Amino acid sequence: MSLIPNPVRIAPDIYAAIRAHGEETYPYECCGALLGSSVEGKWSVVASIRAGNTRTDSAHNRYQIAPIELVKIEREARQKGLEIAGFYHSHPDHPAQWSQTDFAEAHWLGCCYVITEVAQGKAAVTNSFLLTGTTEEDKRFELQSIQVP
Repeated sequence: MSLIPNPVRIAPDIYAAIRAHGEETYPYECCGALLGSSVEGKWSVVASIRAGNTRTDSAHNRYQIAPIELVKIEREARQKGLEIAGFYHSHPDHPAQWSQTDFAEAHWLGCCYVITEVAQGKAAVTNSFLLTGTTEEDKRFELQSIQVP
């Protein structure tokens, strides 16, 4: 998998908060939304919003954000003059690589999907994947670098 040339910029406090969220919810997956703005296809993330993981069947290896919570997140983003730049979640004791389920449940084309591996309760690797394509049929994840200024 090649690295795409459009890195995502994540403010240092947001990057730390995402990783801490994964540690706090271990051994279950955490999840949340990333808020920011895009200039020429490059996202700059300046805020994150924690979301509840509504998966009750397998919260240790799946996540889901309730639709009503997603609507609230969108409203909050608009009020701040921001957009949903993407989503984040953790992978307890599993690599920071998207799974087939992650891919099947990803529908926000042009958004970042940030995954943090939480190994034995400690945040390890954090990767970002940009969901590219124009339709559900041709969507794909592309690895993107994370810049923490």
